[in-house]
Amino acid sequence: MDNCSPFKWRHFEAEIILLCVRWYLRYSLSYRDLEEMMLERGLHVDHTTIYRWVQCYAPELEKRCRPHLKATGDSWRVDETYVKVKGTWTYLYRAVDSLGNTLDFFLSTTRDAQAATHFFRKVLATPHTLPPRVITVDKNAAYPKAFKELKAEGILPQDCELRRVKYLNNIVEQDHRFIKRLVKFGMGFFSLETAWRTLQGYEVMHIMRKCQVQGINKGDITSQIAFIASLF
Repeated sequence: MDNCSPFKWRHFEAEIILLCVRWYLRYSLSYRDLEEMMLERGLHVDHTTIYRWVQCYAPELEKRCRPHLKATGDSWRVDETYVKVKGTWTYLYRAVDSLGNTLDFFLSTTRDAQAATHFFRKVLATPHTLPPRVITVDKNAAYPKAFKELKAEGILPQDCELRRVKYLNNIVEQDHRFIKRLVKFGMGFFSLETAWRTLQGYEVMHIMRKCQVQGINKGDITSQIAFIASLF
């Protein structure tokens, strides 16, 4: 995407495009819901056009937002939830800190040690995260394998502890609900690529809602709108 003119050749103004993308990613709406809402405002925007906007700008929004995120804590809570893609269950790995702030996320077709290792590497490479002091997981046998592998490679701190206590992971399990609700109203996904692009948008809007962006307070919708506009 051309950073100088990300909306070049679009038939609608940038404000309209960002409005539709933001509403779809933030609220429990379908593309047809948004089509009707725009029609009430005198704008004829087909639902497939809004879909293409989301696929194009959701990953870009997530990428441009990352440098502005606040630092998170060193106590990780890691879990995975299920997302259906073209009739098949896939796994959305997600991690938050002890305060519920999002660390990172990763969509995988498998739920094994390789996927867990890939996810841990992704979280550790994220600029706004700190090296973990403790990682809390459930009873999934894949996590200890990935943990040992990364410790042996020196990627995880040697004094980092893996804690397999399910009830301590309630905070991340409750955090799944926001994403699951949006997926439900979005009527599912038809490919892994479209699922990943959309989920990136869902997650970044959830991050903003939790006031993880520098200079934005919780519930300050006006600042969120201005921030998104400034990114583009």
